Amino acid sequence: MDVKPSGTSQLAASTDATQPGLAIRRLDAAAVARARPALAALLREAILGNASVGFVLPVGEPEIDAYWRGVEADIAAGTRCLLAAFAGSDLVGSVQWVPSGKSNQPHRADVQKLLVLPTSRGKGIGGQLMRELEVDATRAGRMLLVLDTRTDSEADRCYRRWGWTAIGDIPGYALDPDRAPAACTFFYKQLGGATR
Repeated sequence: MDVKPSGTSQLAASTDATQPGLAIRRLDAAAVARARPALAALLREAILGNASVGFVLPVGEPEIDAYWRGVEADIAAGTRCLLAAFAGSDLVGSVQWVPSGKSNQPHRADVQKLLVLPTSRGKGIGGQLMRELEVDATRAGRMLLVLDTRTDSEADRCYRRWGWTAIGDIPGYALDPDRAPAACTFFYKQLGGATR
């Protein structure tokens, strides 16, 4: 089932108790194109902070821009969804979910690249992005979400706190931006209506 974003419709009109005035919006391809400089800055900060987000150093602006152009194309094709967190007009975080393209897994999606600006961390933005992602994915008929993250990282601790189930670690699964091999932990979360 393709997932066609419907503009920049606001998902969260209510404010988060830990981040007053935060708005989460699902961005369509045109909105991603307009937000590309802010999204590039968000990803750059994560990479420079040695977050395991699929890139190694050195990474140039063309590579980061190409990544976001690919996200924009995927969204236009209905094969990816991106939620962005805004504090006023400033983009401070984002997260993506990708519907499984397999015919026997129409109920599943992969969660990718939960990013929050370093200056905005510790305010509940990541948690609110993930809650809105769950709502968005459920509306699109997804009942099972999966993701992986660096073992023993702050993200690992957050997913556990947010009710995700860890299913195991793979040593040396990915390289951190500094090119050091890192173990990754795989998680899943069943959404409303899911059965074992």
